[in-house]
Amino acid sequence: MSYDVIVIGAGLGGLTAGAKLSKEGKKVLLIEQHSIPGGCATTFKRKDLKIEVGLHMIDGLDDNDPKLKIFKEFGVLDNLEFKRVPEFYRFIKPGVNMTIPDNYEQAIEVLTERFPAEKKGILKFFKVILALRKEVFKVPRQKWKMLLSMPLFPFYAPNLMIHENTTVGQFLDALFDDEDLKLALLATLGYYHNDPYNMSLLYFSIAQGSFFSGGGYFIKGGSQMLSDYLASIIEDHDGKIIYGHMVNEIIIKNGAATGVKYSKESANIGEQQNAYGKYIVANAALPNVMGELLKDTQAKTKLSNAVGNPEIAPSILSVYLGFKKPPKDLGNRSYSTIFFNGGLFNQKELAEYHHTDLSKRVFIFVDYSQIDSGLAPEGKSIGTFSAIDYISDWDSLSKEQYEERKELAAQTLINRLDKHIPGIKNEIEYYEVGTPMTIKRYTLNPKGTAYGYAQIPSQTGRKRVKIQSPIHNLFFASAWAEPGHGFTGAILSGYWCAEDILRKGNR
Repeated sequence: MSYDVIVIGAGLGGLTAGAKLSKEGKKVLLIEQHSIPGGCATTFKRKDLKIEVGLHMIDGLDDNDPKLKIFKEFGVLDNLEFKRVPEFYRFIKPGVNMTIPDNYEQAIEVLTERFPAEKKGILKFFKVILALRKEVFKVPRQKWKMLLSMPLFPFYAPNLMIHENTTVGQFLDALFDDEDLKLALLATLGYYHNDPYNMSLLYFSIAQGSFFSGGGYFIKGGSQMLSDYLASIIEDHDGKIIYGHMVNEIIIKNGAATGVKYSKESANIGEQQNAYGKYIVANAALPNVMGELLKDTQAKTKLSNAVGNPEIAPSILSVYLGFKKPPKDLGNRSYSTIFFNGGLFNQKELAEYHHTDLSKRVFIFVDYSQIDSGLAPEGKSIGTFSAIDYISDWDSLSKEQYEERKELAAQTLINRLDKHIPGIKNEIEYYEVGTPMTIKRYTLNPKGTAYGYAQIPSQTGRKRVKIQSPIHNLFFASAWAEPGHGFTGAILSGYWCAEDILRKGNR
């Protein structure tokens, strides 16, 4: 069977690319190894509770947010309900307990009131991160290459020129003396990376600037609603989605990608089927494309030489919780609370603390009872713990050891939370632990990362892996390619990929 486009994987990047191409009249086949679409943008049921896997809020939706145009084009805002979350985050460490608004003007007021001696630096912090976001998105992506060659480019995007290779740690050290202020501004670092001293300021600014400009939102009913909706666009425009099948090989002929081999069971090579397409879109981990999907030696070498061996981002540990009584009824007043251990004194120690025992590690608690989430029946609620984690802590364990460590992780974090919200432990009726091994099992991502390649300066912005690969007619649409990870990054990647294919097809 022949198609215009074959998409490998139904994560947000693949779904967005497939939706755009289908709407534009292309014949699309999407093949997904899981039984549902979404990748990390999914939910699952436990009795009368709907558990959100990945999303606790999506950024932006202001006029400077490039995905707003995509959502309007697809009718997302007319068909899904977005709930504004009440704040960006609450930051707690011994001696500091403050709520950071999701509006930059209000955030400046809160921070300068708490840290008056650092007012000048606070003002510059917000000026730079907001400017970086605007400079990146104010020009259509396809015109950036032309602008970069112009002599006046430094005047057009001065902050980008100055800070393209700056790390968040370097930036904060240059602005502030107060370590508590640095940690307060770094509280959401775990949304993106684990170490401020190799985290790209450019990527951090785009993401943080989006929250501070447009706020944060939760999709009522969970992220599965968005994934299902994008899948429906593909199918409503005569696209075909095959679930429960694994792509085993990208077919290469005369140096170009021309199709895929796939099967219901990846190991059952004897029952493989072939599908052919003018373009192949890999919504799959790039290391898997290079290591497993490309059997053609020349193509594999060509892609490996172009991509190199970038650093892979860390993973996430999640503990999903079901409550008999909403935490807000126990006195919790925040949607996202980020807890820092008392032994963490400055940002230089932060990377190390993402490797410590869970009794000390930085973690976030999301309380969905603070909004009308649509995830639990009246009188009940769900919540989630998340912390930066590493597959190396799990992949060598026996099955028994693995289960024991999961239980220890759950009890450790529950006991820590109970100290801040007394009595909450007694209201838990369900809990379940997702580890880096869980993420790897459902997404096939190396090291169980949910982020793709690490957002470090040498792998961010113009240096990010491009959507169009060096292999003819092979494209990428995922967190592993430009512009990067996260819901916004994956959606933009998919849309930009579709635009590139449409432009190429119209030549």
